[in-house]
Amino acid sequence: MRILVYGAGAVGGYVGGRLAQAGHQVTLIVRDVTAESIDAKGLIIQENGQSVLAQPATTTSVAQTFLSPDIQFDLIIMGMKAYDLKTAIDHLVAFCPDPPPILTLQNGIGVERPLLDQFGPQRLIIGALTTPVSKPMSNQIVVERSDRGLGIAPAKLGQPISQWVNLFRQSGVTTEAYKDYESMKWSKALLNIVANATSAILNRPPGVVYKSEAMFDLEVRMLRETLAVMDALNLEVVDLPGSSARRLAFGVQKAPRLVLKPILTGIVAKGRGDKMPSFQIDLMAGKGQSEVIFHNGAIAKIGLAHNIPTPVNTALTDVLLRLARHELDWRDFDGKPGRLLAEVARFEKS
Repeated sequence: MRILVYGAGAVGGYVGGRLAQAGHQVTLIVRDVTAESIDAKGLIIQENGQSVLAQPATTTSVAQTFLSPDIQFDLIIMGMKAYDLKTAIDHLVAFCPDPPPILTLQNGIGVERPLLDQFGPQRLIIGALTTPVSKPMSNQIVVERSDRGLGIAPAKLGQPISQWVNLFRQSGVTTEAYKDYESMKWSKALLNIVANATSAILNRPPGVVYKSEAMFDLEVRMLRETLAVMDALNLEVVDLPGSSARRLAFGVQKAPRLVLKPILTGIVAKGRGDKMPSFQIDLMAGKGQSEVIFHNGAIAKIGLAHNIPTPVNTALTDVLLRLARHELDWRDFDGKPGRLLAEVARFEKS
């Protein structure tokens, strides 16, 4: 297959590298320095202490990719951050207005809406990658846990996706099919928000955040708000490859605090531990924006539409966005749970 990976950072690089390693003709749209490195040395994927080398083709823009009017791809994978998706779609429409099937790998709730509006559900496949990956060098991808994988669901209910499930399975990526993409994406978001915004705001690793009794209670409230919104939307919590969202949901809703705290703390320690989460990494990079709007922000927005109070998700979104935009001083929240709790209390009163 001829496959284009548009936005080949850590996630796109991992998926594209696995496909190239399996013999597919893969082209990555990457930055100039990354293209130079991959062209010269190949793309290294490191997992379980072993390294494999793939040699995908590279380009540095959509315009360069489609210089030849005869170029055809069988699949386009959108691998950029959620907040970069709209701009990426504009570029894609300009140079490839009639694209092949598109697989979106962005995290977040409702993030696929611009693609649905532009190209329709019949062209779109929804993906959710649970495999944590990092990119320490421009031509190196590190798989941090090999017991995870990829979820795939059709954008149009009943649309066949077995071709794409088999594509990734045969390329060495553990892949599961789901009927309802919204249940899959909301379940992924439920997992993503654990110790993410709180850790970013307080500038402390998740394992440290969960040692605070007040922050643990805040996290539980955040998750319960999310599950209440899912219930209003009649969305089922589903397990994703290597990640038990159902166990998390059951514990948050049913388990007494004495039982829940060691379980949830264990999940955080195993899944994140001392590694800073994605929201904090973006915040420290000074990008001026945050994917929190597609997670806690989307939960709060939809909760409001259904008259479900979501003060914790609302406060986390507001504070993190204002920190990203330099409207708040991060030092005011650095290691200060009380300051964050004051913000939550403000939204509870509003």
